[in-house]
Amino acid sequence: MKNKFYLLIAFCIFLCLGYKPKEPKVLIIGDSISIGYFSKVKEALATKAIVMHNPGNAQHTGTGLEKVKDWIGKEDWDIIQFNWGLWDLCYRHPDSKVYGNRDKIKGTITYDLQTYRQNLEELVSILKASTSAKLIFVTTTYVPVNEAGRFSEDVAKYNTIAKSVMKKNGVIINDIYKKSIAIHHKYGLGDNDVHYNKEGYKELGEIIVPVLNKTLKRL
Repeated sequence: MKNKFYLLIAFCIFLCLGYKPKEPKVLIIGDSISIGYFSKVKEALATKAIVMHNPGNAQHTGTGLEKVKDWIGKEDWDIIQFNWGLWDLCYRHPDSKVYGNRDKIKGTITYDLQTYRQNLEELVSILKASTSAKLIFVTTTYVPVNEAGRFSEDVAKYNTIAKSVMKKNGVIINDIYKKSIAIHHKYGLGDNDVHYNKEGYKELGEIIVPVLNKTLKRL
């Protein structure tokens, strides 16, 4: 009886001192699309987890290989959601006057399919070695037909490669590509721009949150 009494007293002291269970920590790594929906995701999970985004734009898999260890740092992440693709499949030419030197006619692709696969394999290996976090990969979103540096049909090819790498490595996949097409047709910034307006990012966030919620429940 005395032991139970002392345990009860100790529990009450913890409550009085404002003891709180550890909040799960979620890191989102991605390009401007993820930056666009990040605030919506953070708001939706505000009572469930601490949600952060890597500093700036994660760009392509080459940037990821250079910086992912710094982005992870020494933080004890519970979930890391990541995406690379839009920058990898982009063609650029130094003489192009289009923003980002995009040019799918005269330009050179950032990373071909084989290199994209190799880079993703290495990135997953780094993530697994650097953290015990649950890993979620989000597929690349829709590319409209008149985008200056990207071919719309390439997205499916790169997503197929990415999903095969993730399945092989036991990484959770949130395949948002098909839903992103409808969202872009409704809320995209035009048939030459991969980005979305405020409502578009809100809807993208709404297909990101359920998978994060499901993963949080399994921690």
